[in-house]
Amino acid sequence: MSYTAHLDSFARDNLPPRSLWPELAFELPELQYPARMNCATELLDKPVTRGHGHRVALRSPDGECTYTQLFTQSNRLANVLVREMDLKPGNRVLLRGPNNPMMAACWFAVMKAGGVCVATMPLLRAKELTEIITKAEISHALCDKRLESELKAAQEKCGMLKSVKYWYDDSADSLDTLSLRQPLTFANVATAAEDVALIAFTSGTTGKPKGTMHFHRDVIAMCDCFPRSCLKAGKDDVFCGTPPIAFTFGLGGMLCFPMRFGASTVLMEKLGPDTLLETIQRFKATVCFTSPIMYRGMAAIARDYDLSSLKKCVSAGEALPDPTRQLFKQASGIEIIDGIGSTEMIHIFISHTPERVRRGATGYAIPGYHATVLDADGRACPPGKIGRLAVKGPTGCRYLADERQKDYVQQGWNLTGDAYLRDEDGYFFYQARTDDMIISAGYNIAGPEVEGALLLHAAVAECGVVGAPDAERGTIVKAFVVLKSGHLPSAETAKALQDHVKSAIAPYKYPRAVEFVESLPRTETGKLQRFKLRTL
Repeated sequence: MSYTAHLDSFARDNLPPRSLWPELAFELPELQYPARMNCATELLDKPVTRGHGHRVALRSPDGECTYTQLFTQSNRLANVLVREMDLKPGNRVLLRGPNNPMMAACWFAVMKAGGVCVATMPLLRAKELTEIITKAEISHALCDKRLESELKAAQEKCGMLKSVKYWYDDSADSLDTLSLRQPLTFANVATAAEDVALIAFTSGTTGKPKGTMHFHRDVIAMCDCFPRSCLKAGKDDVFCGTPPIAFTFGLGGMLCFPMRFGASTVLMEKLGPDTLLETIQRFKATVCFTSPIMYRGMAAIARDYDLSSLKKCVSAGEALPDPTRQLFKQASGIEIIDGIGSTEMIHIFISHTPERVRRGATGYAIPGYHATVLDADGRACPPGKIGRLAVKGPTGCRYLADERQKDYVQQGWNLTGDAYLRDEDGYFFYQARTDDMIISAGYNIAGPEVEGALLLHAAVAECGVVGAPDAERGTIVKAFVVLKSGHLPSAETAKALQDHVKSAIAPYKYPRAVEFVESLPRTETGKLQRFKLRTL
């Protein structure tokens, strides 16, 4: 790879060595991409230049936005980045906001300008933002004004973050004000297909953030695999759902997939089971992306809504329990499309069509991907034997300057950290996580990170955090806490600890169950034995 449009070479310089990349396969005709491509050109500009600009791209409670309107707004924002904020191709841009039209326009603007987008969830606190900004050496940020406080707190500790603009802001130098002064046109940077387009952060078992680096080509490849083969999406589809655009699950389902097929998407900032059903009814949505816990909640009240427009429902983020699948099918008549993906792989690689569902199975390797189950020695397991899920295809793991690359990629395979078994027909059945990651209601939560937050409380002497089974959420975060002398175990103490964690790190990570114990199980060398906590 010689050509690059990036003047700032940080992203390329911090890719893992080629020898540590997974094997990549581009076997499908639609995966044969040119050496130069900009994903904004493919997803946004081409529909406009091909005469589809009048079609609706984004829908929200505030109205509709056509492809042409999104195109011109993104051009204006790209001009702000380059002319007002001095963005150079390859600079990292922190993007911070809920699912709304400006978040979408800003994402496309970063792509157009050749920046590297680092999107973050609205719930992240200053501590987490500081770690991400430092790790990715982020110099620019675009942020929803309502999320200003945590970003400002992080900026005080991050000298490299020099240029920040806010939207939904009426000040003289806001993103909104500056964009109105800009031309409606912008010449997209001619990025290489293998120029890094985004760094998506995920936390491992240690809680130390891992940045997963994805190319412009990867963004398009995710659009040309799962939605093409399993969703069979078309231009008349209306997408909706709950995953944030800051998640690659949401980036695909809420933005890139509908744009790839000339469809539209409904962007809602906050949804529960009732409001998601209201959204489907109001906007006549045909495709829904959300998590198992949401489908379970929706099933209980679906009878009160008109879901006649809904055709396809996708579940990912955590394993879909079969009882939830059956409950939702009884309530709506729709067979949920289950799937597993990972931030490292950018999106779903095992799934199925509604017609090919198999009870209890996540699905099969979708066209474009290969999957197998490996034993501890890296050999393929026979059907019916549990092992480590291994995947390869047109996308794969490339961590930002992280030694954990060699753990995720072995012998050319991406090892996802999931334990699976495969049947004789090639269907994969989820068993458990192979590490200490807790997956609760679709969120990945690192137990040690929650432990670190708890240990900052004056009452906590020791603690251990694990996932515990829960009928509603599948798994919840449970904390085992040893209190310091002078502090008594009580419901009030438990709530104080929960509130403390909510204020220290993202609120969704807090322990929903707190159990006070006299001591924690440890090895002779002092290592916490979390597997014993799971049996308590």
